[in-house]
Formats: sequence, C-alpha cells, structure tokens
Amino acid sequence: MGDFTQVVQVIAIAILPIIFAITLHEAAHGYVARYFGDNTAYLAGRVSLNPMRHIDPIGTVLLPVVILTISILSGAGVMLFGYAKPVPVNFNNLRSPKRDMRWVALAGPAMNLLMAIAWMVFLRVQETAGLHEEFFLDMAGAGVRLNLLFVVLNLLPILPLDGGRVAFSLLPTRTAWQYSRMEPYGLPLVFLLVYLLPGVILLPAQILQTLLNQVI
Repeated sequence: MGDFTQVVQVIAIAILPIIFAITLHEAAHGYVARYFGDNTAYLAGRVSLNPMRHIDPIGTVLLPVVILTISILSGAGVMLFGYAKPVPVNFNNLRSPKRDMRWVALAGPAMNLLMAIAWMVFLRVQETAGLHEEFFLDMAGAGVRLNLLFVVLNLLPILPLDGGRVAFSLLPTRTAWQYSRMEPYGLPLVFLLVYLLPGVILLPAQILQTLLNQVI
C-alpha cells in the first residue's frame, strides 16, 4: 500500500512538469521550423503552447505512469520516461535544409533549458517569500530535474534524437547520409544506453543543476 501511495504522490508532483517538458519541447520544434520556412507543423495546428495539441495518450500519459509504477514497486527508485506526438517537419521546405535542421533540432532542448530555469526561479521565489508548501517545492524541483534530463537525453548524438539531427547537419554531406542509416536502430540504442549506463544522462544533468543552483 505504501508503494502505491508513493506512486500517486510522485505522479501528482511530476504530472505538470513532465507534460510541459514534453509538449513545449515539440512546440518549439514547430515554431522554429516555421521561422526557417517549413509550415508543416503550423498547418497541422502544432505550433501551439496548448499541451493538448501535443499529448500522445501512450507516450505522454500511459508510458510514464507505467515506468514510474514499475520502477517504484521494484525498488529501483523513481524513473520517468515519455514522449509527445512528434511535430511534423519537412526539412526539404527549410530555406537551407542541412543548415537549418540544426536550429530546428536545438529548439527542443533549448526550450527544456528555459523551462528548467523557469522552475528554478519558481523555487527561489517560494524560498525567498518564506513559502514552505512542500507540494509546490517538490513540483518545482521535479520541473528542474526533468527538464535538465530532457536536455541531456535529447542532445545525445544518436538519430532520431535532436543531437543526432545536429550531428547530421554538421557532418560532410556524404558522411551525414551514411550516418543517417543508423536512425532505425537509434531508439533501441538509446533505451539500452540509458538502462546500462544511466550516468551518461544523470551526471551531466546533475552538473547542469549545480550550475543553475549557483547562478539563480
């Protein structure tokens, strides 16, 4: 019973941070793609700050809840993972497809970094005002950690992650197309990497959080 209570508590604390972390990440891709000439996401109604336009019932709701529940009940701690509906981007419509691809890709992690900063400011405001409502303090802390994890995870140079898109845009054309052949195997590789070497994600995220603590 205690474990299930913990699951409910963590879900209540993390639900808003994870929904905004995932959905605004996707909205940022669509906005920047439109700026550089591709209206695909805009015409699909995906250049929006409304999370309901980006939520995937499985990836944004069911998968995080299942992973969280299994991780807590198995004693592995608190683990969260999810995704939103990918924003449709036609890179061929960009004014300079190979160059502009990197800015479209970087928009998502940049949005997560901005959200981490916003949650940190929210945390500091509560502390400065002498507010000690544990629920909102925990929510702000979760917002910082989740968004920083998204920054690091999405910048891994593995297709189809954003870092993979950036790597593709920086490589010589022939090498880039050879590199793109790994995309069908990218997500299984990411899952394997995170499972076997979680420090690859956790350590850089913790370093970023330490830096934010010092600056804000």
